Amino acid sequence: MPDQPKYFVHESSYIDSNVEIGEGTKIWHFCHIQSGAKIGKHCTLGQNINVGNNVIIGNYVKIQNNVSVYEGVTLEDYVFCGPSMVFTNVIDPRCKYPQRGSQFYRPTLVREGASIGANATIVCGNTIGKHAFIGAGAVVTKDVPDYALMVGVPARQVGWACECGEILPKFMNKVKCPRCGLEYVLENNKMHAKNDKE
Repeated sequence: MPDQPKYFVHESSYIDSNVEIGEGTKIWHFCHIQSGAKIGKHCTLGQNINVGNNVIIGNYVKIQNNVSVYEGVTLEDYVFCGPSMVFTNVIDPRCKYPQRGSQFYRPTLVREGASIGANATIVCGNTIGKHAFIGAGAVVTKDVPDYALMVGVPARQVGWACECGEILPKFMNKVKCPRCGLEYVLENNKMHAKNDKE
């Protein structure tokens, strides 16, 4: 009897050849995982998720319903993608002049622990910093710093978010998260967790 996979795929989903899926990952209804994709351990992919060719998804990533993770996108560990948020991979698409293949795609990196709210759009070619928080419906058109809280169209920074997700109080150069107690230092307009600096 062949070994059973150590991950779950709903019978309505399609997994192409040459795909890696980590232990404990769950892939739910009507998903399509395309060739060359690598999905880490203990991820959850909700209903109607498309993972494009050669996409890399880290461990403990949660992707809510109706999200397409196109080729050129990389999600590090613990990334959260809210329902119906949008990634892109071509900056100036034209149907009459197709731009298919990795040479046309601008890479997008979403770093560890970042959260992207429902219906947000991430324009390709940008990096979302670690533990950044992208508000629902925001349109990200440039790189986002670590721990930044971004809202609006186009997205603008309105504050900072803790690793735990708490919105940090306004401050000059030091703050302690009221929820989890992590301490942060702001230097040169960059946020650092105190532990990062030691």
